[in-house]
Amino acid sequence: MLQTTSFSVLEDQYSMDSDYIKRYLGELTPVQESRLMQLRKWIADLQKGKVPSDTTLLRFLRARDFSVEKAREMLSQSLLWRKKHQVDRILSEYQTPDVVKQYFPGGWHHHDKDGRPLYILRLGQMDVKGLLKSIGEDGLLKLTLHVCEEGLKLLEEATRSSEHAIQSWCLLVDLDGLNMRHLWRPGVRALLRIIQIVEANYPETMGRVLIVRAPRVFPILWTIVSTFIDENTRSKFLFYGGKDYLQQGGLLDYIPKDLIPDFLGGPCKSFVHEGGLVPKSLYVSGAFTERDGDPLSEDSIYRSVSLGKGQVHEVIVQNRDPQSVLTWDFDVLRHDISFTVYRSDRALDHPDRAAADCVGGVSAEETRSVLDGCGWREGEHYHRVEPTLVCHDGESIQGSHVMSESGSYVLQWRCEAADGSRAAQLMYFHETLASHHYR
Repeated sequence: MLQTTSFSVLEDQYSMDSDYIKRYLGELTPVQESRLMQLRKWIADLQKGKVPSDTTLLRFLRARDFSVEKAREMLSQSLLWRKKHQVDRILSEYQTPDVVKQYFPGGWHHHDKDGRPLYILRLGQMDVKGLLKSIGEDGLLKLTLHVCEEGLKLLEEATRSSEHAIQSWCLLVDLDGLNMRHLWRPGVRALLRIIQIVEANYPETMGRVLIVRAPRVFPILWTIVSTFIDENTRSKFLFYGGKDYLQQGGLLDYIPKDLIPDFLGGPCKSFVHEGGLVPKSLYVSGAFTERDGDPLSEDSIYRSVSLGKGQVHEVIVQNRDPQSVLTWDFDVLRHDISFTVYRSDRALDHPDRAAADCVGGVSAEETRSVLDGCGWREGEHYHRVEPTLVCHDGESIQGSHVMSESGSYVLQWRCEAADGSRAAQLMYFHETLASHHYR
């Protein structure tokens, strides 16, 4: 519930008790204190004697650089939103769906070194599509709001127990397992809507975000999501790839060693669910409907391909930006498929057109590689720049290659086996990250 306090006691005061400020609000300059008083008086008139707590008012002021007018507008919209959606009743009335209890990989986990409540989200193990198909976008939003309301309550408790102001919580996001399923655009769109709602109504509650075990595919997802996150919030993100999070300068700088969760190699038992795929038997008809014509439609992020035995599918990437990075992420949905990356100094076009140009009108059903169709020999006309990887049914593969030279790069998938009646299936996405953007 959004905290309120009686305005009548402090109505005529032009300054606030310094001990109260230090104990519950932290450090404030005289100007900031004055603007807090201004906002409190305005909202008191609007709310007929009751206002949100000073800590709540401060969050909205900080989100708008202590501009009273901008904070007032943001806060008034948030208060109307809370009333419309009965957010103050979420803590007492929300019933956690069974599918969330079994498959949502998030939960509160002690505190960080600064006394902030710590929330863990094992995003890499989260089946976004399964959750949306089970509880819908509104269900996922209600779950998120319940977490945020829990967080506000935990901040009050942390402030009381630590005897100094705890104004924000810490978020630890584990990306181990992140793959193409997390780039399902209808799901990304739903998550972006939730992020926007949280940003508008719970500003300045995120003190620090620790991202661990970020895979190579993460830059793609971050590019999509980061533009929807407030710049001040983005500055609080810290990223760790591989196992750097356990080294000096990693999580131990922010989380007590004895509270590092067990799934990250620490000694502390975590009760956060490990997630996993939601069984289709738990899907609810009509819970989530993809919106036609949405700019984040599924087709805009990946393609699905069927391949018979011995057939290949290739993507030609023309690189004119040395040191740019070619990334890929694909799921093998049926049978075994081999994957290889080649490079040639010679110009190549789309596989179908290249084949027709090189060998005189080969049909689109031609199963040979465009490289073979041109009569080229490996090691002379083109080179293998990534070793062939045999990928099995059900596997998700992510990878990247620094394109140190200009030229034509070929992503090649080849069906190694099929039973003759059912083709192999592949779902893939690829992206080129410009040399000056890649980190």
